[in-house]
Amino acid sequence: MNKQEKKLAIVTGAARGIGLATAFLFNENGYKVAVVDYDKKEIDNLSLENNDIKKFCYDISNNDHLEEMYKNILNWHSRIDVLVNNAGVADFGNIEETNFKRWNEVMKTNLNGVFLCSQKAIAHLKKTKGNIINIASISGLRASTLRVAYGTSKAAVIQLTKQQAAELGEYGIRVNCIAPGPVKTKLAMAVHTEDIIEAYHDAIPLNRYGTEQEIANGIYFLASEKASYITGQILAVDGGFEATGVGLPSLRK
Repeated sequence: MNKQEKKLAIVTGAARGIGLATAFLFNENGYKVAVVDYDKKEIDNLSLENNDIKKFCYDISNNDHLEEMYKNILNWHSRIDVLVNNAGVADFGNIEETNFKRWNEVMKTNLNGVFLCSQKAIAHLKKTKGNIINIASISGLRASTLRVAYGTSKAAVIQLTKQQAAELGEYGIRVNCIAPGPVKTKLAMAVHTEDIIEAYHDAIPLNRYGTEQEIANGIYFLASEKASYITGQILAVDGGFEATGVGLPSLRK
């Protein structure tokens, strides 16, 4: 392998939000980037300004899609250095309303997709001593309302990260996990009422939502040489949310 050849990062769920911010950050730092998303409309509308970043429309929970995806990515660039497993679905509902179909839809992408996408990258990451960054959630670290499927899937991603790190370390492959707290995305701002926003602000020591760029910065750090002796770790990028207990609004006033 030509050591002077540009490194390649694959970012799934990258047509918008955290994934897109992450793809741009890797590209800005000299990586070729494969932007993967299953939403054809979103990915078709995505404007990319240089030849070192390319769109691929695939469903990472579909094993057949993954075979074709990796084949086409490797035809574009012959190495893989970083895999960011960002693709995920959020389906919030209480336990009694979460039927088996809804449960499976969440697990299919949030857990199965991460497992399958990672598994198919391993042979290529061995060659580059690359690394995997899985995106979980603060909901995988602490329970909350309406998250029986989502929270459980993200907790499983956290355990999967540790398992991957334990087994792949001997090949020089590092595996870490980012657990974002509440992030100020267009979708979140569209559905979060003022009461919800105030409640989150009270529970978060930094008293605000995070930004997509702040999550991307954490991902890029773990993928970089500055984190060369870090593997099997869960980094909560959450303004201190996971570290705290119940907020006391009256003491904030």
